[in-house]
Amino acid sequence: MRPSTILSGSFLASALALCLAAPAYAQSNDPIKIGVIAEVQSIAGAATPGGAQIAADEINAKGGILGRKVEIVTYDNKSSSADSVRAFQRAVSEDKVSAVIASYISEVVLALEPWAARLKMPLITPGAASNEITKAIHNDYEKNKYTFHGYLTSAAQAQLVCDAAKDLLVDKLKFKTVAIMSEDAAWTKPLDVGYEACLPKAGLKVVEHVRFSPDTTDFTPIFNNIEGKKPDVIVTGISHVGVQPTVQWKNQQVPIPMFGISAQALSPTFWKDTNGAADGIPSLAVATPDVAVTSKTKPFAAAFKAKFGSPPAYTGYTAYDEVYFITEAIKRAGSTDPDKMVAEIEKTDYEGTIGRIQFYGKDDEFTHGIKSGPGAVTGLVFQWQDSKQVVVWPEKIAEGKLKFPNFVKLSQ
Repeated sequence: MRPSTILSGSFLASALALCLAAPAYAQSNDPIKIGVIAEVQSIAGAATPGGAQIAADEINAKGGILGRKVEIVTYDNKSSSADSVRAFQRAVSEDKVSAVIASYISEVVLALEPWAARLKMPLITPGAASNEITKAIHNDYEKNKYTFHGYLTSAAQAQLVCDAAKDLLVDKLKFKTVAIMSEDAAWTKPLDVGYEACLPKAGLKVVEHVRFSPDTTDFTPIFNNIEGKKPDVIVTGISHVGVQPTVQWKNQQVPIPMFGISAQALSPTFWKDTNGAADGIPSLAVATPDVAVTSKTKPFAAAFKAKFGSPPAYTGYTAYDEVYFITEAIKRAGSTDPDKMVAEIEKTDYEGTIGRIQFYGKDDEFTHGIKSGPGAVTGLVFQWQDSKQVVVWPEKIAEGKLKFPNFVKLSQ
């Protein structure tokens, strides 16, 4: 073999190796892919890919980002952490995504967080809540900076529930006592710590605290136990369950009103899923279809309903917003290089469907958590009334007043 042939062959081999080793974020005319790992068979997770797709369609209709189309690649994780990890690995290694939006289940996001670090892949949750997600970022920023918490942390949710409880239950209804009823899950551990601290400050004495398995099917003993303590209200922290305790609350005519967080109640199908037993069930939320939290809320909800036949669950709103601020970060960075993306996502100041979206910084306790409170994402409380989600708090956007079924006895 001639030296020139050897040189040429070596050069080609080296060039091929360099091409194979080229990072996925190299510039090209290929679509910018965003992976969506979601519980597509569940009430809360089904809206995630739909919300993301609507955002991508809107962006593409305006010419895309950096001259490239945005493509949503969806993976059904079957509510499994193991399936989610496999999907994440496939998204990065095979499908060459530039970012991943993943899961409303805290255990899933906590399983993915180390993989985001290893593979240097921006990861944003549209609905998980556990404080442990941001705690890991705060404790080891350089390792875990690729993860962002695109929903309210459990601590933030607890405080918002307490703020609403003070206005609606203590000040208006003169309630004095409360029972906490939460499912045993990663996201409710810090939630319950928050409840225990802020409910008494709001004026509600905690007389019972129940944590139950998410596999519970019969809530009769739990409701009987709580009734025996005679609280004025039950404050919930439930997400994996929702239909069963709601139906049993109605069927057993439990005389105590419920309040707090019922994530499944955020789904527009919850009334139908419970055969109307949802009447009187309130929940903290970030948006509802008919209330203009911002100028973008109602148009997005209408677009989602037009495309999919029903309004979005909460993960639809957040996933929609996340595609926008991810792609805006890519545009500012001029690249899908993950480190450049992280730096730009950290600078996010975006009016989304759920409020003004910004992230807590490196030195904040909730690093990369979404900011909450006045001037940021404030949340709202709606209540199911006559088959509709009626916003009852805060007063400036309220559509109606809190009211409960006749079997509920309100203490005065």
